[in-house]
Amino acid sequence: MKLLSVIAGGGLGALLRYIVSGATYKALGSTFPWGTLMVNLVGSFLIGLLWALSERVIMPPHLRTFLFIGVLGAFTTFSTYSLETAHLLREGEFGLALWNLMLSNGLGIILVLVGFTASRYLVYLFR
Repeated sequence: MKLLSVIAGGGLGALLRYIVSGATYKALGSTFPWGTLMVNLVGSFLIGLLWALSERVIMPPHLRTFLFIGVLGAFTTFSTYSLETAHLLREGEFGLALWNLMLSNGLGIILVLVGFTASRYLVYLFR
């Protein structure tokens, strides 16, 4: 049941990401990554909302798997990162929250640049 929940939720999340991101780019243009920003911010809001609701209302495990891992996992992983950082802040772990912010953002950008560079070398090697 868990695997089906992840598959179904993932398909829905990916479709929603495509729709929301595309509509945002169409409305605001592509000079800034508005579509990605919108998806990440909406995903962050939704994971906060749904997590808080799941703490107050009994939510079956397969529904939690469908929503959190499936839908929001495919919609954006940024929502999980935001939730984890918010939990650190709520627990008074300000230093860890700051580390998470710096490492996730800083290393994420650095690794994208490393990936760009690695792709150039791979293309060169396999010519």
